[in-house]
Amino acid sequence: MTSAATLQKQDRQTYEISRRWPLLSGILALLLVVGAGALIAIRASGVVPYAVDSEWMDELYEHRTPFWENVALAFDWLGGGVVGVFVVPLVVLAVLYLTGRRWGALFFLVATVVSAGLVQLLKNTVDRPRPEQILVTADFGSFPSGHTANAATLAVALGIVLVRWWVWPVGGAYVVAMLLSRNYLGAHWLTDTVGGLVLGVAVALIVWTPLAHSLHRETLARRRVAPAPGVPEPRLTTPAAPPRTRSRA
Repeated sequence: MTSAATLQKQDRQTYEISRRWPLLSGILALLLVVGAGALIAIRASGVVPYAVDSEWMDELYEHRTPFWENVALAFDWLGGGVVGVFVVPLVVLAVLYLTGRRWGALFFLVATVVSAGLVQLLKNTVDRPRPEQILVTADFGSFPSGHTANAATLAVALGIVLVRWWVWPVGGAYVVAMLLSRNYLGAHWLTDTVGGLVLGVAVALIVWTPLAHSLHRETLARRRVAPAPGVPEPRLTTPAAPPRTRSRA
């Protein structure tokens, strides 16, 4: 568990992050747009798939087995369709809200919606064909991988909200497993899944920056740790609960 001293130190750090959020979010968003634009430009030149994509997919095709196909299909079910798009996010959202993490629930909701929206926008813009040896039914557009983007956004958001060291390795393992499962099933090229990973992480960080201090103060309250001396209150504050009225005898 993170110590009280560390949490207090992070209080000032998250305040500075939230104070500079337009600059930090803007830089991250610019890098994301530039990267996506570069990929779209390469796509326009007709270089599909890339050499690394073909070599990686050929290697996976040679080692397909029924066992690993079933494992990959389980991740396909978990990360997409009704389960991945609605059930999992709604369950996470409900748990965060019902356990008193209102800022965490808001952060997760916004990051998830923005990530999913950007995935669909890029799919329509890039319009990259999927691998031919695909084993599942999938929608249009191969770039970026929605499953991987969803997994990355989920892992980063929970890592930030829960503030537990073990969430990061577990979340990282989940993202890597999701990435590999999409390649194994032939649903995406390697660069599609890497692109989805980058997009999911970037969106989570962009949304986090203006909420960083509010989220951290929520963690301090849950851990019963006093804020760092001299650090102002978050600019974004949770609305106060309505005052209780006392009945007169």
